[in-house]
Amino acid sequence: MKVFDNTTKKIFLASWVSINPAEASNTHANQRQGSFSQVYYNILQPLRRRLDSIQVGDRQLAHRLCKLIPAQCPFERDVKLFGKTLFHIPPMCKLNPLYEEVVGLRFRAMCYLADECGEDVSQYC
Repeated sequence: MKVFDNTTKKIFLASWVSINPAEASNTHANQRQGSFSQVYYNILQPLRRRLDSIQVGDRQLAHRLCKLIPAQCPFERDVKLFGKTLFHIPPMCKLNPLYEEVVGLRFRAMCYLADECGEDVSQYC
């Protein structure tokens, strides 16, 4: 006997709809203003802009960036015991609030090396 044989086949989703759009926008604005993620986002915005504004124009800088910033998340692991996988630790890099900017900086460095300098970047992949 399987559990899903005895469960409901139809799933029903409901949502609230506001009749007065002015009320809805004011309520939504108040909810966003007090949320932690909005405040956290504003604190990191200058650092994000700073990372995005870095122009890679030097070969040595590009090589350093490609070596320092890993291509894959270094925290992802398979924990094995006697050749059998016990569990998998998922990549935690996506929890980093600056992940997209750092990966973008590495990508710009690799593009500079490949396009401008004509170097082979396969060693960094």
